[in-house]
Amino acid sequence: MLGELFNNPFAFLIWLVSLVVAITIHEFSHALAADRLGDPTPRVQGRLPLNPLAHLDPMGTIMMIIARFGWGKPVQFDPFNLRHPRRDAAIISLAGPASNILLAIVCSLIIRLFPYSLILLLQPIIVMNVVLAIFNLVPIHPLDGFKIVGGILPKEYARQWYELEPYGMIFLLFLIFPVFGSSPISNFISPIINLLLTLLLPATGRAGII
Repeated sequence: MLGELFNNPFAFLIWLVSLVVAITIHEFSHALAADRLGDPTPRVQGRLPLNPLAHLDPMGTIMMIIARFGWGKPVQFDPFNLRHPRRDAAIISLAGPASNILLAIVCSLIIRLFPYSLILLLQPIIVMNVVLAIFNLVPIHPLDGFKIVGGILPKEYARQWYELEPYGMIFLLFLIFPVFGSSPISNFISPIINLLLTLLLPATGRAGII
């Protein structure tokens, strides 16, 4: 992505805007879900406006630009403010990826209505949102998938599941580290990402993407 800054500044700008949109929607949706479920923490911390500055983590954004891997500013919530802490935490976690997929679907519908005029602008938004959603659904802490699984499991198994939380970052780094040219996590999620992009992007928009 960074190479496009010099080779094609306009394309770089479009992808950068797409990145900002995807992260902002993702983190805002976490905050909104927590607020609707009774926890005022995100509102108090200024996370409810749809303002990218409220949701972007500077280092995470830089890493996404350089290495196509990064993160937004995590939304904090207090489980003691939730009526059903484990279930509601799963809903809050699911809200981020779900909002990314929903935005990608909306953009896909717009492209099909106006295929030639908007595909250049909306294709990167679709790609970024799909990638961010599927990556965050991986069930490893601190990704959203970890708490989603914790909310689905029966209580006794969920307790054992949450005991893995301190080791999550170690597992994640291991899966991200390239092995024989590609990372294990990429090998796992790429087929899912490619399937969704095949469904969401017209054939002309998939060239060079999948």
